[in-house]
Amino acid sequence: VSDLRSSALPGSLDVSRSMFDLRNPPHRSMKRYDSVSSVPSSTSSRKDSQGSNRSLDTITLSGDERDFGRLNVKLCYVSSVEQIWITVLHCKDLCWPSSCGENPRICVKGILTLPKPVHFKSSAKEGSSDIEFMETFVFAIKLQSLQAVRLVFKIQTQTPRKKTIGECSLALQELSSQESNHWLDISPPSK
Repeated sequence: VSDLRSSALPGSLDVSRSMFDLRNPPHRSMKRYDSVSSVPSSTSSRKDSQGSNRSLDTITLSGDERDFGRLNVKLCYVSSVEQIWITVLHCKDLCWPSSCGENPRICVKGILTLPKPVHFKSSAKEGSSDIEFMETFVFAIKLQSLQAVRLVFKIQTQTPRKKTIGECSLALQELSSQESNHWLDISPPSK
């Protein structure tokens, strides 16, 4: 997490650094600008995806920075043989709890949320912030069955013990024969 009080935002020379310093009132009348779009945003505290309030000190500078990383997958539906092709490419900027150790073995478990769920799992790789999987999974399922379904990915450690460290999902209503590339934000695992 970058401390916004120590320097001005890159590329935003017109924004005073003191405006981010909450120790100097009056901060109620200040306008806050999003670092990506420079559009004024509300001065009320923002809630993150887990619903907790975040102070200005913990808001990341770039829209590309994520707390848990991102998963890159490709999808394709081959209608002539009624098959869905799911390629797990790689995890980027991956983070895991310190309780999992320095370099846990990490895999990606996928679930097609059909009435009878379809499960698949990548091979386990040595943990690092960027892990390449490059594995394709093929299932014969009718397109109509997939259009009301989500594809859920669970990022799991295999060693020292099996544990889900993050997850992400994708709706499949726009599957087509044209291969689609997706970057999914990894969130903390749901309880």
